Amino acid sequence: MTAASGRRRVVITGLGAVTPAGNDVPTTWAALLAGRSFATRLKRFEEAGLRSQVGAECSFDVAKVVSKQDISRFARATQMTVAAAIEAWRDAGFDTAPPDPGRAGTYVGTAMGDGAETFRQASNLMSRGVRAVHPLYVARCMSNAAPAHVSLELVLRGPSATVASACASAAHALGASLRAIQYGEADVMVAGGGEEMSCVMLQAGLMRAGLTTSHGDAPERASRPFDRRRDGMVPAEGAAMLVLEEADHARRRGARVYAELAGVGQATSTGDMMAVDAEAAAAAMTGAIADAAWRPEQVGYINAEGASTVAGDRAEAEAIRRAFGAHASKFAVSSTKSMLGHALGAAPAMGAMAATLSIRDGRVHATINQEERDPEIGLDVVPNESRAIQVDRALVNAFGAGGGCVTLALSRFA
Repeated sequence: MTAASGRRRVVITGLGAVTPAGNDVPTTWAALLAGRSFATRLKRFEEAGLRSQVGAECSFDVAKVVSKQDISRFARATQMTVAAAIEAWRDAGFDTAPPDPGRAGTYVGTAMGDGAETFRQASNLMSRGVRAVHPLYVARCMSNAAPAHVSLELVLRGPSATVASACASAAHALGASLRAIQYGEADVMVAGGGEEMSCVMLQAGLMRAGLTTSHGDAPERASRPFDRRRDGMVPAEGAAMLVLEEADHARRRGARVYAELAGVGQATSTGDMMAVDAEAAAAAMTGAIADAAWRPEQVGYINAEGASTVAGDRAEAEAIRRAFGAHASKFAVSSTKSMLGHALGAAPAMGAMAATLSIRDGRVHATINQEERDPEIGLDVVPNESRAIQVDRALVNAFGAGGGCVTLALSRFA
């Protein structure tokens, strides 16, 4: 327990990921440190007549994760989430020595879940009638499909729920999992997020809202958070899952610990539905710092929301200055989305994974595609090349449409 709060300490003991960079954590992390972009021009966006035709897709074969006879139970977002959860579970060492299933659970964040499957089944119904609807449609596409299937695959009988708060979803799921362990509801939680982007209707909606990039001529340079020429996000997909564990529980079984999840801050903007509010974003950061019992000047790195939108990046930079004052220019800030694109509700879990590995390895990945400095940002965004930094305390920002602002506080565990 922490002396300050009396709450149980929570550590990260497992990581799993399916991303546009690769189908596991080591491949994804190597690509992030190398500064590679995974944005491409997508033919189906072009055929649908979208002005914005850039996205970052995963190359993923579910048959390598579950048996072929089970594939029909999973729609795409759930497939990737289950794969990431299995990797994280094995990484934590629970595949050979699982915990008490009644003390283990899962919270999964997603903005849209498997909505594309609903669109497809609705099309089947309209064109071919009721018998064309998949008999497992409900099990595949219910809003809690991902945590339900993760629970089934890993035999988790503790808390299980979907958290949906747009692009803050996975951060809310990780924060809720932190609280579940801190206050004794569980000893182990598998938490994160998953998202898929096969439905063109979603991309059309993002485009119509003015959120997506128009840099179709050079897709690998389209996502450029904090750069002066940024003009919108690159939609993406994937999943990242983390195993969170009560610290004494991890110590007793001799687990390898990546980092501690030390706190969470949450706030809600009551302004524009689709815009980042600097005041609420700053409140989330100061809340996370207070929850972790840190001083602001102890923070050494922020994995940013950094979505590459003009107004959003500017608001986040303003929020960081509000939260940290003069210290804001003294630490590194970088955006995972500059390479992996914006996987909506799953993106905060990808950022948390990256921050966790930065603490382990003493290196932060770059924000790529920095060609023209935006004087309104005024932060060290780690331009274009990864950097060796001793990261002892890091924040992960996640700001979603609808006003949800969440910041996670991660630290070296001792």
